[in-house]
Amino acid sequence: MVDYRIKKHPIIDVKEREEIPFFWNGRKLKAKNGEVIASALFANGIKTFSFHQKDNAPQGIFCANGQCSQCLVVANGKTVKSCMVKVHEGMRVEPLTGLPSLPEDDEIDVCKNIKDINTEVLIIGGGPAGLSAAIELGKNKANVILIDDKSELGGKLVLQTHKFFGSVKDSFAGTRGFEIGRILSKELEKYPNVKVWLNTSAIGIYSDKKVGILKNNDEYILITPKILLNTTGAREKSLTFPGNTLPGVYGAGAFQTLVNRDLIKASNRLFIVGGGNVGLIAAYHALQADMNVVGLIEAMKKVGGYKVHQDKLMRMGVPIYTQHTVISADGDKEVESITVAQIDEKFKVITGTEKTFKCDTVLIAVGLNPVNEFHEQALAFGMKSYAAGDAQEIAEASAAMFSGKISGLEIAKKLKKSDMEIPDDWSKKMDILKSKPGKVKEQSIPDKNDGVYPIFQCNQEIPCNPCTSVCPKNAIYIDPDNMMKDPVWIEENGCIGCMQCVSVCPGLAISVVDFRKDSKMPVVTLPYEYGGDTLKTGDSIEIMGQNIESLGNYKVISVKKAPNTTKTYLVQIKMPADLAKKAGGIKVQTDKNITAPLEKPDLRLRDDDIVCRCERITAGEIRKWIRKGVTDLNQLKAITRAGMGSCGGKTCQSIIEMLMRQEGVPQDKIVKNTLRPLFFDTPLKYFAGIKDGKENE
Repeated sequence: MVDYRIKKHPIIDVKEREEIPFFWNGRKLKAKNGEVIASALFANGIKTFSFHQKDNAPQGIFCANGQCSQCLVVANGKTVKSCMVKVHEGMRVEPLTGLPSLPEDDEIDVCKNIKDINTEVLIIGGGPAGLSAAIELGKNKANVILIDDKSELGGKLVLQTHKFFGSVKDSFAGTRGFEIGRILSKELEKYPNVKVWLNTSAIGIYSDKKVGILKNNDEYILITPKILLNTTGAREKSLTFPGNTLPGVYGAGAFQTLVNRDLIKASNRLFIVGGGNVGLIAAYHALQADMNVVGLIEAMKKVGGYKVHQDKLMRMGVPIYTQHTVISADGDKEVESITVAQIDEKFKVITGTEKTFKCDTVLIAVGLNPVNEFHEQALAFGMKSYAAGDAQEIAEASAAMFSGKISGLEIAKKLKKSDMEIPDDWSKKMDILKSKPGKVKEQSIPDKNDGVYPIFQCNQEIPCNPCTSVCPKNAIYIDPDNMMKDPVWIEENGCIGCMQCVSVCPGLAISVVDFRKDSKMPVVTLPYEYGGDTLKTGDSIEIMGQNIESLGNYKVISVKKAPNTTKTYLVQIKMPADLAKKAGGIKVQTDKNITAPLEKPDLRLRDDDIVCRCERITAGEIRKWIRKGVTDLNQLKAITRAGMGSCGGKTCQSIIEMLMRQEGVPQDKIVKNTLRPLFFDTPLKYFAGIKDGKENE
C-alpha cells in the first residue's frame, strides 16, 4: 500500500506517532493518532471523499479549515467535516453519497440549562493578531477568554516553515513562522488572567449581545463579553473555471495544512495559480517537502508577491508565467492536468497560446477575504467589537502582530486597565509591514576582487532588515526610519565572512564572495534549506545567476550548518571571479520533463463553470438572473439556492459579486447576503445542552 506521509523534512522535525486502524468503505487503513480524517485519507492516497447529491460530481478537500463543506464524509454513521474531526481507533468512514440521513432519535426530549459566562474580553482566533492582543491584555490584568477552533495556538503561523520578514526586534524577522507561534504561545502562558480554550468555535453572535460557542467541539456555551475582539484571519478566494471542483483543486492554506502541519505528501506534481506571497511560498514549501512544482501562473504583468520569493523559485527550477490564466483543470475523477493560456492587456485569452501540463494538484492562491462576519454582526447588534489582523485588513503576519498589540492596548484603555497611549512607532511600523512591494532598483555590486563581502540580491523595496541586526561589524546599513530601503555594505567597517547575514535572510537573497585566498577563483557561499545531508562535498550543482540564468555546474567544496539559526545550511563553491558576483542560488529541480508542457493542449468542451460548490450552481445560471435584474444576493439565493449550502455562501458570495460587476452592476447596487446565525453548521443537540449523545452534567 502506498504511504504518502513525509518521512523526512529539512525544516520540520518528523516525530514517530502511534498508528491506529480505521476503515474507509470497509477497507482497513492506518492513521496516525491525533490525525484528522482528511489527512489520514490523503496519506493513504484517497483524494475523493464524497459525491454531490445533485449531479454525483466527485468532491474532496478544498479549504481544510472547516469553512466549506467539500470534504464531508460519514464517520460512524454521522456526517462530519473530515478536515476537522480526528480519527479514532476502529472508526468507520464512508463517502457521502446523496443527502445525509438524519440521526436516530436518542429519546432525549428535555433541554438543559446552557452555561452563560461573563468575561471582560472574548477573543475569537488564536493566530498572530489574537495572540499578540491577548498578551497585551494579559499584561494589563484584563480577564480574557481566547478561543480557537484548532488544537494548537498560532493560526497560520503553525503552517509557515519559512523565515519571516520585517525586523528582528519587532516581528521576529529571520525566525520561522511555526517557531514564532510557539514563542507567542509561551509568552501568553505568563498571564493566568487569559483563559485559552482550544478546539472551540464561535458559531453565532446574537441580538442580546451574547456569543454562542462550541467548546471542545461538543459543549454549547453562551459568553457575554464586555468587548469582543475578532482575530479570525482570512479565507481564501476561489476561481471559476471548468474542472474547478475536481478533487485535487484546492487552496494554498489547505495545502500547507496537509504538508506542514500533518506531514502529508499531498502532491507529486503541483501547479499553482496565483503569484502573491501565498502562492510563491506554497511552491517553496512543496519543494522542501520533496514535491515537484510544475509551474506557477499569474494574471498580471508582475507577480504580486516579493521579488525575492519569485527569484528564488525560478533559480530552483520553477517556471513562472505572468499574464496567464487557467483554461481548465482536466480529469475524469481527479485532477490529471491543467490547461493555461496567455492573456492580453484586457485579460482576454490569446488563441493559440494554450499549454497543457501534467499535474495531480492545482493550488488556488488568488487572494484572501477577511473572516469578518463575527465583527460585523456584533456591531449590528450594538456590541463593543474590534477587529485585528487579516479580519481587519489583509496583510503579512508580521503586520497582524502589531495590529493585535494595538487592539489589545486600545481595549485595555477602554476597560480602564491602562492609561498608556499607543506608541506612535507601533502604528508606523505596522503601516510599513503592511506595505506592498515597492520599486525594483538596479543591483549594486562592489567593484573589487579582494577581501570578503556580501552581495545583496534583494533590490526591491520590501519591509525587511534582519541582516542589519546580526552583522557583528555593523557593516550592513538600512535606513532605521524606513526598512523598505535596500541594504548597503559599509566597506570601511569590513566583513569577517561570518555568514550570519546569509543565514538570517528570509528571502535567501544574500551571498558572500571571498577573494582572500584566490582572486581569480573566489569562494562563493549560498544559503540552502533542503537538509545538510542532501548535498555533500564533491557533488556537482548547477548555479543560477541573479537574473535567473544558468552559470554552469560547480563542485561543492563545503556544506555546513549556518550559525545562529536552525535548519539553514551554507553551501560553498569556487567560481571564476567574473561569475562569482552573479551567483544567486542553487537549482534543485533539475528534471525538465517535470515543467515541460504536453505536446498538444487539452481543449475539450466542458460544462459551465461552477460558482456555488455546495449547490452546484453554474455561472451561466447566475448570469441569467443578473441579466433579468436581480442584484440582491438574498433574492438570488431564493431563486437558485446559490449560497444556501453548508458553507453558508463563504466561497461563492465574492464570485457572485464579481459576476454582477462584470455584468455592469455598480458595487453600491449589490445587496449582500443577510448575515444570520449560525456562521457554522452545528448539530441541534448542542443547543439543547447535549454533548456526545448525553445530557450535560
